[in-house]
Amino acid sequence: MRYGLPRSPSPSPVRRSSRRRSTFGLPSDSESDFEETPTDSDSELSSPSSLSSDSFCYQSESEVPSPAPRPKREPRSPAEQRHVEDTVAAIRLRTRHHDPYEEWEKQTRKDAFHTARRAQVQTRLEKQGHSSQRHTQELQELAALHAQQVAEVQKQLAALQVRQQADVNMLVSSWQEQDKRFRDRIEGVIRLEEEKLRVKLEAERRAREEVERKRKEEEEKRKVEEEKNRLEEEKAQKQREAEAAAKREDEERERLRRQKLDAEEQERMQLGMSLAVEDWVHARETLKNLKAGPMKAVKGNKQLKSQWSAIRRQITPKIGQLTHDIDSVMRITQQIIDIICPSSSSSLPRDMYFAALSSLAKAILLQAETEVTAEKRSAIPLAMVAASLLGTLQGFPDIFFAKLVQRSGGWPVPTVIPSTDSDGTAWDEEQRAKAMGYRVSENQVEGLSDHVMRVSGMMRVYFLILTAPVPEPLEKMFQLPRFWTYFARMMGDERLLETAVAAEVLHAALDVGGMEAKFIWGNQWVKLLELLYEGATTGIGGAAGKLLGGQTPEGKAARVRVQLQIERIMQATSMR
Repeated sequence: MRYGLPRSPSPSPVRRSSRRRSTFGLPSDSESDFEETPTDSDSELSSPSSLSSDSFCYQSESEVPSPAPRPKREPRSPAEQRHVEDTVAAIRLRTRHHDPYEEWEKQTRKDAFHTARRAQVQTRLEKQGHSSQRHTQELQELAALHAQQVAEVQKQLAALQVRQQADVNMLVSSWQEQDKRFRDRIEGVIRLEEEKLRVKLEAERRAREEVERKRKEEEEKRKVEEEKNRLEEEKAQKQREAEAAAKREDEERERLRRQKLDAEEQERMQLGMSLAVEDWVHARETLKNLKAGPMKAVKGNKQLKSQWSAIRRQITPKIGQLTHDIDSVMRITQQIIDIICPSSSSSLPRDMYFAALSSLAKAILLQAETEVTAEKRSAIPLAMVAASLLGTLQGFPDIFFAKLVQRSGGWPVPTVIPSTDSDGTAWDEEQRAKAMGYRVSENQVEGLSDHVMRVSGMMRVYFLILTAPVPEPLEKMFQLPRFWTYFARMMGDERLLETAVAAEVLHAALDVGGMEAKFIWGNQWVKLLELLYEGATTGIGGAAGKLLGGQTPEGKAARVRVQLQIERIMQATSMR
């Protein structure tokens, strides 16, 4: 413990002007150098007689004797002057002021420190005494508890011994009864087996007689069967000849069908169209090439990986800052283009460029999964930015569609995921779930409700891209005719229509472009909506029980939304 008091200021040399004027009989520098001849008044004030006597003792001031004149002092030599200065300095050093308050404060601190040390030692000794006493008490309590537990254990052991003896007696008794029953059972089994053997011998005898009878009957049947087989062989020969003729006709029809399919395929290739499976295989191959090529090279190089991480950290906040403002959309689009395609002098390497495009596509789709699910209108600026980037960044359409297929399964095509991968490799359960667009974490597959909402959010952005106004046409998978192709493929596959995801995706598509499609395709679109409405109310293809969306709660809710959306489209178009 430390006690402190404010320190009093040391006496100022100014307040001790009288001491400085006195130099033990030696004149100061000011006195020796600047002293003037004293006047009469000064002489009177400084004379000894004026200090020791009163002037009023005289009759008059004229009677006061005048002081003797002060002799003038000879100027000192430099050696004398230095001697005087050294003497004065020595005297000043020996007469330094010592403050008694500081001495008292030091002594007070020292006493307080000793007092605190004694108090601390006393407190420590008391704590040690209490601790030792408490430890002794705990040992006594522990010993008493141990003795009590030993007594309880001995008591339980005695009870267990009594119970064990009773169990042994009961087991011996039950074993004797069981042995008696076992012996009786063995004797009964022996008698039973003897009876069975007798019956078996009798049955074998009867069986031999029956076999002999049957052999004779079979001989008769064989003769009849041979005649029948001969007749059937003749009939089969005629049938084979008819089947061969029919097969030749089928082969001819198949050849003609293949020629027609080849012609249709060539026509599709000329028109830039493709089958659903071909679109899915193309997306899977693009994704595999992206992972095995640019992504593997970037992740394997520390410098490229660091640069790629920096680009991702710049892209993700930009996508999250989108608002319903055309200026914001244009500004963020240009900023993303500047990040991925900087000035020509410092353009990104090829692998880094494709890795950046992959991160951009993933950021857009993640934003669609989260924001669009909560607020449908947030898909509009997101689709506008995506459409601008698809028409600006080279190679981005294929990568974006491949990432969309990766995160949502076959719904962007749409198609049913086949039993094997694009290269013919068989799926395992987890791989097939991922290929279908389900999230798998710690061997737990994503729930149907979350999967439906997530896929519908991404597909809403995709449909908005299809209907978005662009200065130049995009790739074929992002053009408006793809909207008709999507519905045609969906209506042509009942396996897709019976799922809850299909109903929710169709509702998103109708909500985005149903009105516009009516004005583009007219009556053809109305016929397609009639088929879809029939699947939502009566059954798919008119079959009762096979409704759009299936029988899950999510499918039922989405089916009602599709039905209401179709009615809204038809009512709005009829009013116009």
